[in-house]
Amino acid sequence: MKIKDILAPESMIMALKATNKEDAVKEMADLEVKTGIVNDEDEFIKSIWARENESTTGIGDGIAMPHARNKTINKARVLFAKSEQGIDYNSLDGQPVHLFFMITAPDGADNTHLQALAKLSGLLIDPDLVNALKKAQTPEEVIQLFEDAEQQKDEAKKAEKEQAASASENDNDKEEKPLIVGVTACINGIAHTYMAQEALIKAGKKRGVDVRIETNGSEGVKDKLTADEISRAQGVVIASDKKVDMPRFDGKPLISRPVVDGINKPDELIDNILNSKASVYHSNGEKSSDDSDNAKEGVWGSIYKNLMNGVSHMLPFVIGGGILMAISFIVENYAGGPKSPAFIFLNNAGNMAFAFMVPILSGYIAESIGDLPALMPGFVGGFMATVYSGAYGGAYVANVVTNAKSPAGFLGGLASGFIAGYLVVGLKKLFAKLPKSLEGMKPMLIYPILSLLFIALIMYYIVNPIFSAVNFAITNFLNQMGTGNLAVLTTILAAMMSIDMGGPFNKAAYVFASGAFANDPHSTVAAVMMAAVMVGGMVPPFATAIGTTFFKNKYTLDERRAGLTNWILGFSFITEGAIPFAAADPGHVLPSCIIGSAVGGALVGIWRIGVPAPHGGLWVSPLANHILLYFVATIIGSIVAGVILGLWKKPVDKQDQKN
Repeated sequence: MKIKDILAPESMIMALKATNKEDAVKEMADLEVKTGIVNDEDEFIKSIWARENESTTGIGDGIAMPHARNKTINKARVLFAKSEQGIDYNSLDGQPVHLFFMITAPDGADNTHLQALAKLSGLLIDPDLVNALKKAQTPEEVIQLFEDAEQQKDEAKKAEKEQAASASENDNDKEEKPLIVGVTACINGIAHTYMAQEALIKAGKKRGVDVRIETNGSEGVKDKLTADEISRAQGVVIASDKKVDMPRFDGKPLISRPVVDGINKPDELIDNILNSKASVYHSNGEKSSDDSDNAKEGVWGSIYKNLMNGVSHMLPFVIGGGILMAISFIVENYAGGPKSPAFIFLNNAGNMAFAFMVPILSGYIAESIGDLPALMPGFVGGFMATVYSGAYGGAYVANVVTNAKSPAGFLGGLASGFIAGYLVVGLKKLFAKLPKSLEGMKPMLIYPILSLLFIALIMYYIVNPIFSAVNFAITNFLNQMGTGNLAVLTTILAAMMSIDMGGPFNKAAYVFASGAFANDPHSTVAAVMMAAVMVGGMVPPFATAIGTTFFKNKYTLDERRAGLTNWILGFSFITEGAIPFAAADPGHVLPSCIIGSAVGGALVGIWRIGVPAPHGGLWVSPLANHILLYFVATIIGSIVAGVILGLWKKPVDKQDQKN
């Protein structure tokens, strides 16, 4: 398939009217629907923004490539749009975007379409083509420019193959020529993957170096590297935003960067390999000596990533176990008492799941840091945090379920996860120079025995005694809180739920409340904190639903349609339903929702509304100690946020209200 088959004059905007990023996405999406490429504009725009929230598709040099691949898309197509004045698109180089390539691919797109998309992406590395596109005046001219560039590239590849065939008799010369290998991959794998591949290959050619790049894109792994190529390679460049097969590069100088660096900094990456500035990679988990070069994130970013790996695996245990426990309390109170078979069954099932919470959290934090060898000591450390009280006056507690709120508890489990992870990383470094003949002993014998021994010693003699005191102090402080202090705490927790709607602040508030709940599911204060974070998390979707219902002139037709779904999302404590609105208008949406969430959280604290469940929103309202007040706090907070937002926002154009 040729590039012209995924370009069409009707899918081109030669003069964008939009002056900002949000309007540009909307204007292009409107055309996608009008031309029949997309059948659900709301879902399509959500997909575009979901990709933008991961990292901007404004790749620099005046180009942006927003893209999506989902079931709302009918066919593979590239929409071309041009802005003469340029649009601030939060590009990597900070410069305005003049050329837009909105790439769409249906879930079932065949390889021929995907290959055409990949080829188009690779062509955009050519600055001459980009400059010519900026000057193009008609859709036909745009298509012709791509056809000419495609033909030139095909001819160049053909010439390279002929040259390689004629030189194949002299293998010695081929071996002597420097070779660099690499892998490029992005999350969606539609455009950036192939642009990075093309840029790195070109950078190598300028230096007389062979560059072989494996791509991990929408059509799977292509141009897969062979063992011989990796063996001969002078070094490895990984330009990827997702995990790739790494052990095969053991012992090779390696640079790992985000995929956008492969597009924008190919010369730097190739030069670092050629000038021996890359550090040696070890597949057993050891970091190179130059961590700053290979790191994709800072210290706090790394901590957050590792913590979220534990939290994401922990949540099903918290939600499932916690809600079953809470339902058992209703059965106990209203349907048979503590000896009821239904109560005993539900309470035991919930407790069993809940007892795994801290070990799961600890184990997967450790696994994120030290890979699979760290999983076992992480689990054991988390388990010890739930059943041991420590070396000073403590003893083994046999009843794990009953004593899941042990002295070290949730905080001890957090500590054990990070300790176990870095403990294994240290062991890997310590045994890095073990003879190859003994490599098999490390994962099967050395790591399990030593990591278990050390984590047990550390937990028993250090972590548990320390965190027993910390945990006791925090629990005692929370339980003795007066109404005023509790209201301040719930106000802060609820407001944090709206600051980034699923981001670090939101997760920090939820983890703090669920941690207190995990330490003592029967605690009144812990139940109040859980109610506060749920009210705070329900306000944003409810606020946008209220705004789109009662202030219709402030929202487009598509936004009003999206607002309808937020009634259900709000009821279910799914804060993320408000993200598209916040992304489109953060200056108005976020402050409004933060104020509304804070009001709702304050009412929860003042009225001491408790919900002994870690999730569920208003669906778990029967578990609240004050069911009516739980609804009232949510409604008042949502109305405050919705009215502020509705009064604050400016009316949209009448045409936009209809479209």
